[in-house]
Amino acid sequence: MMHKKTGYPKEGEFLFCTVTKVQYNSVFVSLDEYERKSGMIHISEVSPGRIRNINDYVKEGKVIICKVLRVNKERGHIDLSLRRVNESQRRAKIEERKQQAIAENILKSYAQLHNLDVQSVYDLIAHVILEKASSLYAAFEDVVENDISLETFGLDKSLAADLEKIIRERIKPKQVEINGTLKIESYESDGVDIVNSLMDSIMKISDMLKIRFLGAGRFKIEITAPDYSVAEDLLKKCLSIVDDHLKNTQTIYSFERD
Repeated sequence: MMHKKTGYPKEGEFLFCTVTKVQYNSVFVSLDEYERKSGMIHISEVSPGRIRNINDYVKEGKVIICKVLRVNKERGHIDLSLRRVNESQRRAKIEERKQQAIAENILKSYAQLHNLDVQSVYDLIAHVILEKASSLYAAFEDVVENDISLETFGLDKSLAADLEKIIRERIKPKQVEINGTLKIESYESDGVDIVNSLMDSIMKISDMLKIRFLGAGRFKIEITAPDYSVAEDLLKKCLSIVDDHLKNTQTIYSFERD
């Protein structure tokens, strides 16, 4: 982790911490995301219920995710909780660290490409971007998702262009998928032609929609879109075309989402 925050964390903030000392009724940790800051977890905040042996839950050197309960700046005390971090919060924090690692690796690649010191590059770029963005990854994601130039964050034009090229290679646009199986049974003499014509119409909807023939009148519909709203609209349009195409024929169909 190249970037360390200064000052104190906010109450309610979730942090990566490294266990430095385990005592009978308390755990001491260093705050991985803050410069020279440590905190304490009381045994009652390690896990719900009675704890017979605190070492069953934490060990020195272990990295854990904690929630900040109280901050006393005058005394320099930071009280933390391990038990008040639920699974979704833990996953979100882990994802945040993964994103930070991606952002740092992008800067490492830029530094290596230009034979520059990695930490110096990080300090320069992070200092500029973090004045306007919540994180480096958020700014880099804006480049990919919203076609935002890093110049808008205050970076030099040439530096921004080189960095954006690496960003687009490493970060791909977000995508969601909706899949399902369309079953068609036709009693028309030209049923095969009707189905083939239908498939042609569906394929013209969007290149975000794909169809695979599974056999026996079954077709896999796969929609890949930037968000669920777009995906759902495409699916709705697809099924509307199916309904319109088959409503005046002796053909029945069903659609089942995966």
